[in-house]
Amino acid sequence: MKTIDLHTHTTASDGTYTPDELIELASKKGLAAIAVTDHDTTAGIDAAIKAGNDKNIRVIPGIEISSCYDDIEIHLVGLFINPEDTALLSWLKELRLNRSERNQQMIDKLKGFGIELNMEELNEISRGGTITRAHFAALMLKKGYITSTNEAFDRYIGTGCKAYIPRKLPSCEKSIEMIRNCGGLAIMAHPLLYKISRSFLERIVADLKGCGLTGIEAYYSTHSGADTRYIIQLADNNGLLLSGGSDFHGENKKGLELGSGYGRLMVPYNILDKLEGALQNG
Repeated sequence: MKTIDLHTHTTASDGTYTPDELIELASKKGLAAIAVTDHDTTAGIDAAIKAGNDKNIRVIPGIEISSCYDDIEIHLVGLFINPEDTALLSWLKELRLNRSERNQQMIDKLKGFGIELNMEELNEISRGGTITRAHFAALMLKKGYITSTNEAFDRYIGTGCKAYIPRKLPSCEKSIEMIRNCGGLAIMAHPLLYKISRSFLERIVADLKGCGLTGIEAYYSTHSGADTRYIIQLADNNGLLLSGGSDFHGENKKGLELGSGYGRLMVPYNILDKLEGALQNG
C-alpha cells in the first residue's frame, strides 16, 4: 500500500532537514507523497517541490499556524495552499513579527535566570528559518545550560513555566479563513495534544466545522489505535475528512521518524485522494 506523510517540517521553520534532505529521506522511506507544513512560512515549499519532481515524490504545499480558541492554543494545518498568495504572505509576515517580539521577550526573561542567549545565535541555529521554542531549547543545550531539550521545556519555556511568554495568536476562525482564501484546506493538527477534555475537544471541532474546517488528523505519531478510532468517529460525527502525518522535525524530535512516527504510524494514500476530492468540489 502506498503511504504518505501530510505533516512535516524543514529548516524553513524548526526542522533540522533542508527541503532537499527531507525529500531524499522521503524517497528512502518509500513515501509516495508528503506535505511540507512549516510554521508561519512557505519558504521551503518551492525547493521541496523541485526535489520531489526529481525523486517522483508528490509534494503538497502546506503551512502550520498556531491559533487560538478561547485561550487554548490550537494548531491548524493548511494543505494545498497557494504559497505565493500575496495576502497570505503579508499575513504570515505579521505573524513572524509577533513571534520575533515574543522571542526577544523570552531572551530577556531567560537572562534573569542566568541563561544568556541572543538573537544572532538563534538565527544561526535556526539556519535563517522561523525561530521557535525548539531553537531556544537546542541553543540552551548547545551552551550547556541544560542536559536535554526536554529540560528546557519542563523548567523554562514550556507553557506556564518561569520563562514562558505567551504568543499573540490569531483566532482559529481567522486562520481557517486565510487558509481557505489561498485555495487550501484547513485541518486540525494533533487533536489529542491540547490537554483538554474530550467533551471540550468535541465542542471545538463542531464550532470549527462551522467556520470552514475540512479535516482532522486521525493518524498521528502519538496516537494509539484507540485514539485513531476515536478521532475517526469524531470526524464522521462532524462531516470532516481525515488527515495525518508524523509531525517530523528531524533531530528536534528525537526518535520520531518521517512517515512512521514512533514506529506504528501509517498514513494511507487514499486519504489524500479524498482531500483532493474536497478541494475540487469547493
